[in-house]
Amino acid sequence: MSRRLPEQEYEKTFSYKFKQWLSGEKDPYLGEVEMQPQEEGPDAVVIQKQRRKNRHRAQRKALDLGYNAEVRIFQKIYKVFSVIFCICLMIVLLTGVSGLPTFGKMENPVNNEVSSRYIESGLQETGAVNIVTGMILDYRAFDTLGESHVLFIATCTVLILLRVDKKKGIRELEENDRVFEPENDVILQTVAKVVVPPIAIFGIYVILCGHLGPGGGFSGGAIIGAGLILYLNAFGFEETEKFFRASTYKKMSFGALACYALAKSYSFFTGANHIHSIIPLGTPGAILSSGLILILNICVGIVVAGTMYTFYVMFRKGGY
Repeated sequence: MSRRLPEQEYEKTFSYKFKQWLSGEKDPYLGEVEMQPQEEGPDAVVIQKQRRKNRHRAQRKALDLGYNAEVRIFQKIYKVFSVIFCICLMIVLLTGVSGLPTFGKMENPVNNEVSSRYIESGLQETGAVNIVTGMILDYRAFDTLGESHVLFIATCTVLILLRVDKKKGIRELEENDRVFEPENDVILQTVAKVVVPPIAIFGIYVILCGHLGPGGGFSGGAIIGAGLILYLNAFGFEETEKFFRASTYKKMSFGALACYALAKSYSFFTGANHIHSIIPLGTPGAILSSGLILILNICVGIVVAGTMYTFYVMFRKGGY
């Protein structure tokens, strides 16, 4: 015969604990496992202040700022010259502003004959229906040439500063070029397949018709650059580099800038020496008109589109 155990002894048996666990009344591991609450770490602000203090302490110790006479003299001279430079700059700016004509006078730059010349003779002299395009790529084409080179130089600077070493960083990223974007996003890829071709076609239209209406190389190049970025986000580097690589951008940008420089050098030379240009202006309103403006729009569009895409790639991955 089995004897009935007292309540206290029965609660210590395995059958009682198993019954409680089976019914969900008690977790046998709750309170039985050695667990210690994690201590709260120091605040991020405190860590940052401590690191800053350590850095300043190491800097003072390395440079010996407290006892280095040359450093102290340089700091005093630097402060004095900074104040002098700011005062001189303020005087120059205030003097220049005070020399400007008052509002409403005929001597104001907005009231001179330049703007009237653009409006009245722009179509006849440039052949462009869009006065703004004729002004930018004909009357002020030298400034636009400088702006295009500024974009190219800015891209070269970004390439130098953000480029990842091919031997170390690029190979690791090439193993998984989607590391910075969602993998195989069906919705994004489907939308990109539908939207990217119209974006590219519209960008080409804006570039080619820049001398006939609103648009031009800058706006059309920005549209095409946005389409390239969308395609890259949807399909990754492996697919995009099948038609657009770093070497492609370099060749296109160099060719576009060289073509722009050579074309406008001819215009600058003939205009400065009062030589008749052999390039016809064509019929205003036709696609093949306005002399070299169509070619210049294409060159500017190529530079802008490649620059936008390269900036995005360098900031996201450090190379392509």
